Amino acid sequence: VQLQASGGGLVQAGGSLRLSCAASVRTFSSVGMGWFRQAPGKEREFVSAITRVGANTYYADSVKGRVTISRDNAKNTVYLQMNSLKPEDTAVYYCVADPRNLYGPRPRDWNYWGQGTQVTVSS
Repeated sequence: VQLQASGGGLVQAGGSLRLSCAASVRTFSSVGMGWFRQAPGKEREFVSAITRVGANTYYADSVKGRVTISRDNAKNTVYLQMNSLKPEDTAVYYCVADPRNLYGPRPRDWNYWGQGTQVTVSS
């Protein structure tokens, strides 16, 4: 599985961004998808996850209500719509995938990682 994330950038606090992640995989609907982020000097943290056909979604408390994860299985793509962005959302955002039904908050719960896309929120 290869993952290519895009859509990061510089945005003012209160603004919005939509991240995309294109997956190269034989059957996209066979993998759960998610997003992690890592701020400078901090550990990677779970942001959100979505089950294989999108029936269920999971969010970290820090982003709940401001972030929406979705997927388009016809396009092999998962999205992360982020609204009401805050400076503390500044991080490199990583797209992740895994065929197991874990959807866990630990990095080791996810086998496949993309290269990351930088999100910077200015105050």
